[in-house]
Amino acid sequence: MHEQRLSEVLQAAAEHKGCGTSSDGGKASCGSSEGPADMSPEVWEKVKNHPCYSEEAHHHYARMHVAVAPACNIQCNYCNRKYDCANESRPGVVSEKLTPEQASKKVLAVASTIPQMTVLGIAGPGDPLANPDKTFKTFELISRAAPDIKLCLSTNGLSLPDHVDTIKSFNVDHVTITINMVDPAVGQHIYPWIFWNHKRVTGIEAARILTERQMLGLEMLTAAGILCKVNSVMIPGINDKHLVEVNRAVKSRGAFLHNIMPLISAPEHGTVFGLNGQRGPTAQELKSLQDACEGEMNMMRHCRQCRADAVGLLGEDRSAEFTTEKIMEMEVEYDIEKRRAYQEIVEQDRQEKVAARNAEMEALEEEFSSVKIMVAVATKGSGRINEHFGHANEFQVYEVGTDGAKFVGHRRVDLYCQGGFGEEEALPTVIRAINDCVAVFVAKIGACPRDELTAAGIEPVDKYAHEFIEQSVVRYFKAYLGRIKSGEIVPVDRGDADIRQGAYIAA
Repeated sequence: MHEQRLSEVLQAAAEHKGCGTSSDGGKASCGSSEGPADMSPEVWEKVKNHPCYSEEAHHHYARMHVAVAPACNIQCNYCNRKYDCANESRPGVVSEKLTPEQASKKVLAVASTIPQMTVLGIAGPGDPLANPDKTFKTFELISRAAPDIKLCLSTNGLSLPDHVDTIKSFNVDHVTITINMVDPAVGQHIYPWIFWNHKRVTGIEAARILTERQMLGLEMLTAAGILCKVNSVMIPGINDKHLVEVNRAVKSRGAFLHNIMPLISAPEHGTVFGLNGQRGPTAQELKSLQDACEGEMNMMRHCRQCRADAVGLLGEDRSAEFTTEKIMEMEVEYDIEKRRAYQEIVEQDRQEKVAARNAEMEALEEEFSSVKIMVAVATKGSGRINEHFGHANEFQVYEVGTDGAKFVGHRRVDLYCQGGFGEEEALPTVIRAINDCVAVFVAKIGACPRDELTAAGIEPVDKYAHEFIEQSVVRYFKAYLGRIKSGEIVPVDRGDADIRQGAYIAA
């Protein structure tokens, strides 16, 4: 019923624009209209519908990035910015660069067509604060035309201390800093150079300047009341163990959230790490590091390492629907009231999801077990199991135990179904991506992949199609414990899984 109502409101909001459609902040779950008990109302208001700052919100709310900042003031060994590129999904990649005026119109068009789009971010393709005029002009235009949209920026932090006052003046409540080290001896292996005081600085001195500026900027943001998320790229053998120290350092300076991401280092991307054979972490290596840091502060695990022009829910990209050519031809009428009405229905659906999860947890209260399992879920969003196995280009992974279901990450995969037929060569890569899971929850699945998954020890589950994810996986887990007690199954260590390198989005 809610999905039908959501569709009707979305259609009404989009029809007159020619864009009709056919279809956590904090350790506590961001799961009630009042907010978690350990979070102030002011902070809750900032994160409750921000898909990057709330794991729960990312099931329901969308974001977009505008590519108005092409220049960068540092070089990272894991980065190779690509312009006019439509088939890669990773930071630094865009299909087209925009002027602030073009970006403003694009935001209005997207927000009118996708009413659950609540956040506008500037994340490149270079560094927003290496392009301050374009960045702040964009914020000025958008804040004037669409005051209900949250403003964010992501930065490497080198220029951050110079702009904190301006950031605050534009009511930018969310800033992400990429911090990969607090020890210049580590940093020199990640950053070949920085551009500082009108000259290029290299080596350990470059890393020293960068980390000092990052720490100062973080402290200034905290003092200004601006929520800060820290992104860190996990690079095995270089900073993987050191990131525990980074986690402590950023927590002590007031960071709200820490996002440890896997290195993307496929050779075809042309990065230094990609070309020299530097590997990324495995799924369990990444999870172990995140688990180790979680006791210190809030961890983000639902990051998609988005393109600098991404549009839509996390895990989807609708940027091709909103090219500059299409945007300039659109008649856009920004209607805040229709957006608000749509978001009210989204919130009702969200609260139903929370109530269903809580009810299922009550039924699990009498169960005590040290058993934990990992499960994969095919979903299109809204916190439901609503994607066909063959149509999934990622799976969301949950760890489930008697204390509930915890989102631990996502796994990108090759599409199994292409052109209406199963792609047999893709199936082994899917299995490797969810190899640490005992089950995969889907809306529907064909006989062939069902048999292959079962042979690999992964149980295909379609009995909960279109139900809420957390409610369903907890219900499955309770039955799983019963099967253990009856002797029907014996838990085994599932081993590790692959994190997809490269993640091309054009099959």
